[in-house]
Amino acid sequence: MARLLDKYKETIAPALAESFGYRNVNQIPRLTKIVVSMGVSRAVENKAAVESAAKDLTKITGQKAVIKKATKSVANFRLREGMPIGCVTTLRGARMYEFMDRLVSVVLPRIRDFQGIKANFDGRGNFSLGLTEQSLFPEIDLDRVEFPQGMNITFVNTARTDAEGRALLDGFGMPFRRPRGEN
Repeated sequence: MARLLDKYKETIAPALAESFGYRNVNQIPRLTKIVVSMGVSRAVENKAAVESAAKDLTKITGQKAVIKKATKSVANFRLREGMPIGCVTTLRGARMYEFMDRLVSVVLPRIRDFQGIKANFDGRGNFSLGLTEQSLFPEIDLDRVEFPQGMNITFVNTARTDAEGRALLDGFGMPFRRPRGEN
């Protein structure tokens, strides 16, 4: 079983139940999925860029990436309907917890001059994070990276408010940036 899942069951869930006053176990917020996506802007000029990004995303997540295609044509971007423009992977279960563990303990500390993550919540407790390069992940061979590619990571949970979502992710060890007066 994943280390973070054990941590959730043993320490995070009871702490959330106590701090928010939940009476039912099903009220306690839990992580449902992590969506990792890459939008490839170079796909218009270079069709192989999407396949390269999908290979990298597959290595990073341990799950095959799905290539997404444009739904509309946009003349200003020289984009036609049906052209491949990005890739996405949705992680659930044990893979989700393993990915989150690697992200929090290995990848985020590798960022140069890391000060913490700005809390970008959507009002319903879900959190989104953007990374500028896929080379932060140890699975990616730096010599084989054709072009640096950013990615978006979205943590979807059952929390009803941003405070509940932040408390859940804080329990998992997400390094949020603290306000200036707080230590």
